[in-house]
Amino acid sequence: MARAVNVAIVGAGLVGSAFINSLQSLRLSSITYNVILIARSSKALVSKQYTPLPLQTWSSDLAAASSSSVLSPGDLAAYLEKSPIPVILVDNTSNEALARVYPFLLQQGVSIATPNKKAFSSEYGLWTAIFEASANLTGAAKRGLVYHESTVGAGLPVISTLKDLVATGDELVKIEGIVSGTLSYIFNEFSTIGGEEVKKFSDVVLKAKELGYTEPDPREDLNGLDVARKLTILARLSGLEVKSATSFPVQSLIPTALESVEEVSDFLAKLPEYDAETEKLRRDAAAEGKVLRFVGKVDLSDGVSERVKVGIEKYDASHPFASLKGSDNVIAFHTKRYGRNPLIVQGAGAGAEVTAMGVLADVIKIAERIAT
Repeated sequence: MARAVNVAIVGAGLVGSAFINSLQSLRLSSITYNVILIARSSKALVSKQYTPLPLQTWSSDLAAASSSSVLSPGDLAAYLEKSPIPVILVDNTSNEALARVYPFLLQQGVSIATPNKKAFSSEYGLWTAIFEASANLTGAAKRGLVYHESTVGAGLPVISTLKDLVATGDELVKIEGIVSGTLSYIFNEFSTIGGEEVKKFSDVVLKAKELGYTEPDPREDLNGLDVARKLTILARLSGLEVKSATSFPVQSLIPTALESVEEVSDFLAKLPEYDAETEKLRRDAAAEGKVLRFVGKVDLSDGVSERVKVGIEKYDASHPFASLKGSDNVIAFHTKRYGRNPLIVQGAGAGAEVTAMGVLADVIKIAERIAT
């Protein structure tokens, strides 16, 4: 008899749509994935009898659904708890309210695969509650598993690599990385090796927005909080009890005078007035034969006062971070085992397709352990 799991998908935007497409394309799987729920913020498709929804028409079916079909986090938990076979919640949102239901879901045996950073980078109490409620650490047979590879680096094997290093007894010295595809692109364009083509920082930000690399409001990228959330996750997995993503130094790229500007258009119009500040940083770095990169660091070496920090750093042209292209991410793990040459994970760290791939990989890993 074929093994099967039920799958509930919350968040059917870019990542969610890519996830559903990838799930439909699975081949040579010994496990059947029955999608029983697909939900957006305003509408939902719910299989009340827990029979599979037709995925060929899911988009049009969801568009035609009534707004009254949306389940609250509490109702969702009650629905999933009654699944007749093991169930996996795929949370493709950044919804903190849903993240706060994770501990209860896990206690009820619901497993979770998600790129939702807020679940793992908000206050430390939520982090501990999630893992204390899961089977990941407790081994409790009736509890759910939680996997979140795509919270850092999209589909790149960042979290799994870090977990393997820790689990096999390696001694972490430092983790440093460029983990924002948006800020990777901006600094790769703004501060180049040789600096042949000088570009204004504001022009590069505007270009990144036009290309779709930034959030609709670029300040959500420029404030550094996205990087801080990812560093919080890496730091916690390294054994540091980081209170929150705002409990350590995070450099904002938003000029202080523009922090109170309300409209995005006004902010972008005024940003060129502050190009001189970033240009000086670029010139100073170039004079040293270096480039600027926006980096997050987790330092576990002895005698370090700031264990975690996020901000602009300078790198020699020979450094792997200096030669990064486009919007790629790169993370370097400096450990005792790897000595002078860090273990480096590099590649596309943003985008719906690669993020969905990371989420689907987590779903497969969970299903292999729980499918009946």
